[in-house]
Amino acid sequence: MTDVNKSKQDTEEKLNIKLGISPNCFNFMQGRMIEFSKDERLTIAFPVHENYLNPAGSMQGGFITAAFDNVFGPLCQGITGTKATTTVDLYTNYHRPIFAGDELIITATVMVKGKTKIHMTAEAYNKENKLIASASTNYMFLKSSSSGE
Repeated sequence: MTDVNKSKQDTEEKLNIKLGISPNCFNFMQGRMIEFSKDERLTIAFPVHENYLNPAGSMQGGFITAAFDNVFGPLCQGITGTKATTTVDLYTNYHRPIFAGDELIITATVMVKGKTKIHMTAEAYNKENKLIASASTNYMFLKSSSSGE
């Protein structure tokens, strides 16, 4: 098994064990879990591939936002367990470009967990620890049709 495949398998196993999920969109972006603190924080690194680049040669903003979503979602799932949630909003601010061959390292933190919503923030850095982008989101708990909520 190659180092890349081993790393991917390790991350998927960690996500499945710790968070109970490993969605296709996460696997597509080849995220690698670095740290998970239940109910609090999740750090995941994403390689910056050539096919993520815009015409200027840097990672397209949509892929950066998708990377944020691929951290917020598992963090939210990790703290809610089997409760279904959905994204209400996701705001991204871009600070500097990131280029192919680098790594986008995102740490998301739960700021507030209420009865109906979870508010999270995140920052993305490159391998040189320079701030690339920041984001915030709100996730809402979905009512279960089986429980009559």
